[in-house]
Amino acid sequence: MRRWLAVFSVLVGIAGGAGAEYPPVVPGTALVFPDDTGAHPDYRTEWWYVTGWVADEAGVKRGFQVTFFRVRTRIGEDNPSRFAPRQLILAHAALADPAAGRLLHAERAERALAPLAGAASGRTHAWTGDWSLEWRDGHYRSRVADDRFAFDLRFDPSGPPMLNGRAGFSQKAPDPKHASHYYSRPQLAVRGSLRVDGATHRVSGHAWLDHEWSSELMPEGARGWDWIGMNLHDGGALMAFRMRGDAGETMWAAGTLREGGGAPRALAPAEVQFIPGRRWRSPRTATDYPVEWELRIAGRRLRLQPLMDDQELDSRRSTGAVYWEGAVRLLEDGREIGRGYLEMTGYGARLRM
Repeated sequence: MRRWLAVFSVLVGIAGGAGAEYPPVVPGTALVFPDDTGAHPDYRTEWWYVTGWVADEAGVKRGFQVTFFRVRTRIGEDNPSRFAPRQLILAHAALADPAAGRLLHAERAERALAPLAGAASGRTHAWTGDWSLEWRDGHYRSRVADDRFAFDLRFDPSGPPMLNGRAGFSQKAPDPKHASHYYSRPQLAVRGSLRVDGATHRVSGHAWLDHEWSSELMPEGARGWDWIGMNLHDGGALMAFRMRGDAGETMWAAGTLREGGGAPRALAPAEVQFIPGRRWRSPRTATDYPVEWELRIAGRRLRLQPLMDDQELDSRRSTGAVYWEGAVRLLEDGREIGRGYLEMTGYGARLRM
């Protein structure tokens, strides 16, 4: 599912001007590549999201995340000035480094204004300042630099895009109007450089990319969601999510499972269960997050364990949300079968709609 609603406060506070209506997401819309790897500026929100695990030359393992959001504000769409805030570009980057003891993260927010910030149509290229994510010559590349960390990473795909839901139509609630167009690129081979604590390392590993666009906000009665994107050690992939209500109940769940060299299979709501386990309390926000989980996926019993507990991300300067997003291991019968990322939202304040 990924960041379907991570920009609520921006949308509520800014979007909703007098421009043309947002187009709906409708089933039966065929995704076309490479065109649909680029921006869809008529839709309300869009994001390109990369997460992964890397190891350096000493074998130290870390998690990383970089996300670019595009938001159509519907403000100034009849204004000929190129400075009108018709589109916003937001970006998050984070590093899960156990030596640091907590998540290192940075964020940016700009209006789309070439060459300073933007999101190209027709192919993946999103940027703000010297941060970027781009598809070129058969691979993705991302560059991010902050005072505390930086990375320059290349991502090589191992296969075609994995369409989620019904051929890329990903329903998020019982009412199908709450949906996104959604595909993933699992099993991306990673190589490049990472700077942390003043030292630069050569790193390699595996990553996951999600690209999603939608025009709807969170369904009524929803408080937040739980989402995973896991690269399986047998070459497969697992994406699963659930939308939670105010009492913590599951309002909707779905996923995509690709086992080994097989074809992806859409998972029905009854095939996806998230069962919370051990909890961790943030010393900064006093929010309790379930950092260990039992998953029941298509008849299998799996477990999630975090690389470290403190992977809370405070993005109140850009998207307005505080959430837990971090590197996790996937286990079955006590054996690690994959690695990836877990995102949990709405465990503190209810997300604004």
